[in-house]
Amino acid sequence: MATAELIRVRLDTDQDVFVLRRLGRAAAELAGLEPQDQVRVATALSEVGREVYGPGSNAVIELGDQRLLITLKHSGHHDLAGSDGLTLAGRLADEITLGENSVTLAKGLHPRLNPASLEEIRDTLAQLSPISALDELREQNRELAETLEDVLRLNSELEETNSGVLAMYNQLSDELEETNRGVVALYAELDEKSTQLRESTETKNRFWATVSHELRTPLNSVIGLVRLLTGPGGDALTEEQAHQVGLIGSSTEMLLELVSELLDMAKAESGRLDPQPSQVDLALMVRQLQVTMSPTSERAGVELRCEVAPEVAELYVDEGMLLRILRNLLSNALKFTVSGEVKLEVCLDATKDEAVITVTDTGIGIAREHLNRVFEDFFQVPGSLQVRSRGTGLGLPYARRLTEALGGTLELTSAVGEGTTATLRLPNYGGPPELERVLIADDDEVFRAATRRMLYGFATHVDEAPDGAAALELMVARPPDAILIDLLMPRVDGTVLLQRMAEDERLSEIPVVMVTIAPQRAPANRVVLSKHGLRREQLLQAIRGARGARDD
Repeated sequence: MATAELIRVRLDTDQDVFVLRRLGRAAAELAGLEPQDQVRVATALSEVGREVYGPGSNAVIELGDQRLLITLKHSGHHDLAGSDGLTLAGRLADEITLGENSVTLAKGLHPRLNPASLEEIRDTLAQLSPISALDELREQNRELAETLEDVLRLNSELEETNSGVLAMYNQLSDELEETNRGVVALYAELDEKSTQLRESTETKNRFWATVSHELRTPLNSVIGLVRLLTGPGGDALTEEQAHQVGLIGSSTEMLLELVSELLDMAKAESGRLDPQPSQVDLALMVRQLQVTMSPTSERAGVELRCEVAPEVAELYVDEGMLLRILRNLLSNALKFTVSGEVKLEVCLDATKDEAVITVTDTGIGIAREHLNRVFEDFFQVPGSLQVRSRGTGLGLPYARRLTEALGGTLELTSAVGEGTTATLRLPNYGGPPELERVLIADDDEVFRAATRRMLYGFATHVDEAPDGAAALELMVARPPDAILIDLLMPRVDGTVLLQRMAEDERLSEIPVVMVTIAPQRAPANRVVLSKHGLRREQLLQAIRGARGARDD
C-alpha cells in the first residue's frame, strides 16, 4: 500500500509528546476525520508517546490509502505489550501494530470525504509552532469541554427519545389491552355460541331419535293393516277401495322410510356408527337388490341391470351398512330416471386395491353447481319436484356418512338431461383384519378420523388418544399391536412418549410408526411417514414394516 510522509517528529523529551499530540490532531483534521476521531487520534498518540519517548525516539505521520498512519520508533528498551498506554490507545485507534522497535497506529478515513492535498497538509503541519505544557493542557480542557457538551446534547436527545418511546409504549399498551378485552369478549361469545350450537345439535338428535322411534310403531301398524286388507283371506275390496288402500300403504311406507332415515342420520351425527365387518357375498347381495327393486323399475319403464366382477364377488365389510348404501343409491337412481336404464357395476381397481361400485342412470341429471350440495341434509335439486316420486334429501348425505365409516369415498358425476353416475370406492379386504388393535396418538381430531378410515378392515379396533399422556393410559389398559405417534402433541409430546415407552419393558415392544408434519425431526431409528398426502397403502405398509422390524 503506497503511503506519503506528512511530517517527522523527535520524541526526546516529554515536551515532544505534546508536540506530537498537536500534530496528530491537526493531521487528522486535514485528512478529513470528524472532530471526535481527531480527539481519539490525539489522545492515542499522547498515551503511546508517553510510553516510548526518550533519546533516539521519533514519530512519522503518514497518509496512506484511506488511512492515517502514525509510526512511533523507540530505542527498544521499552516493554510495551500490555502497558496501560497501549491498551487505552487500542480502544481509540482502528488498528495497532507492534514491531520490534516500533508501534504503528492506524485510523481509517471516510471514503466519501476529500482530505486536503499533501502539500497543503505538509505546509500546515510545518507551520505549527511548539507549545508549552500549559497551552496543551488548555487545549485538552477545551476538547474535554466540547466533549462534555456533546454528551449533554446526546443525553438530552436520548431523554426526548425515551419520552417518545415511553409514550408510544403506553399508547400501544392501552391499544393492546383494549384489543385483548375485545378478543376475550369474542372468545366468550364464540364459546357461548358453541355451547348453544352443541345443545341445539343434541336437542335435534334427541328429537329425531324420539320422534322416529315413536312414529315407527303406528306406521308399522298401518302397513300391517293395509296388508291384511289387501292380502289373501280378507274381505274382497272394490277396485276403488283397493286403489285407495294401496295409496294409504304406499304413503305410509314412504313416511316410514323418511322416519328410518331420520333415525339413521341421528345415529350417524352422534358418532355411533361402528362398523362390524364380516365376509360378505357381494354377488348375492346385488342379485337380491335387483330382485327386490326391479318391480319398481319395470313399472316405471326403466331396466335395472347389475354386473359383479368375479375378483370382487366377496368383500370383507359391514354387510348392513353396505346394503343401506347400495339401496339408497339404487333408489335415488330409479326415482329420478323416467326412461332408459339404471346399471350397477362392481369391479376391482388393482392399482389402489379398492372395490369400485358404480350406479349409473339415464335420469334427469344434476347441474354442476348442485353436485356437492346434494350431500347436504334435506337439500333437493331444483326441478326434481317434477319427478313423480321425490326424495327426502337425506339418502345421499346418509350414504356418504356410511361410506366414510367404512373407510371409503362416494362421489357423483352428472350432466343435466344425460344422467348421473355415483362412484363408491371401498378398501378391498380379502379376509379378516390383520391386527386386533391399533392406537392413534395425535392431537389433530380430523387426522385421527381420516386415519381411522384408512385402518378400517386392517384392524378390528382402533383407539384414539389426543396426547401422549392419554396414549400411555390406553396402552397400559389395552396394549395395541401397533401405535401411530405424532411428534407435536400437548402435555406429553411424541419424543417424551417414546422415552416413557422405552422405560416400560412391556410397552417398549410395541411397534411404532411416526406420522408427523416434520419427518426430518423424527428419530432416525423409527419408521416415519409424512402426514402430507398420506395414502392408505403407505400407512399399512409402514405398520407392517414396523412390526417386521420388531420381530427381527
